[in-house]
Amino acid sequence: MKNLSTETRQPANMALWAKGLLTACGLGLALLLGLAPAFSSEAAQVVPPPASDEPVSAAAHSETAVFAGGCFWGVQGVFQHVRGVTDVVSGYAGGSRDTARYERVSEGDTGHAESVQITYDPAQVTYGKLLQIFFSVAHDPTELNRQGPDSGTQYRSAVFPANEMQRKVALAYVGQIDKSKVFGKALATRVEPFNGFYPAEPYHQNFLVHNPSYPYIVVNDLPKIDDLKRLFPAVYRAQPALTKVASR
Repeated sequence: MKNLSTETRQPANMALWAKGLLTACGLGLALLLGLAPAFSSEAAQVVPPPASDEPVSAAAHSETAVFAGGCFWGVQGVFQHVRGVTDVVSGYAGGSRDTARYERVSEGDTGHAESVQITYDPAQVTYGKLLQIFFSVAHDPTELNRQGPDSGTQYRSAVFPANEMQRKVALAYVGQIDKSKVFGKALATRVEPFNGFYPAEPYHQNFLVHNPSYPYIVVNDLPKIDDLKRLFPAVYRAQPALTKVASR
């Protein structure tokens, strides 16, 4: 049985979608029809910074981080507003190249998770700080195989380390957060092997920025941007870093 929220979030034909024939996630559809009350996005919960982080470099250079935290629209939107981030691409990680397309991933059996690839300058923002934002405001890391109205393994919470340093930092941080009991329950976040990142279709890129009044974005994702600004003012920037990536 297909997930209604996944099925209705797919604006493959943007002209039809704009006319209301294709709609947002199940929640967005319900809101448009007046069938369900609005509810807020996953509640922000600031976690302590990681006790172990990558070495701070004085020389500017780029690294990448890959995180999965539910619908990639909102996760991309959050990290586009982080100072030191130069690019954020929505895409798929955890599965193979031949299944890395939205319609196939939405079936929930490809191993892929909707993910973002973040390009950042460690001299301005460290991998550990990105993880802190990921756990605090980008999603609810205690939810197993779901976020907000979306459910399925493709919406799981996961980190895909690009190297051994990232793997050690991520594993230590998950253990640190669980030990602190800041969420009152264990994280569902998995630290998974990285075997490739595949950019999503063009209509998914910069979706939050281009569609701020879209019901799904208004209810689930814009509050995350507000939380980032309120809780992490030192790294928040008003102008988002828009990606220019083209789909495969």
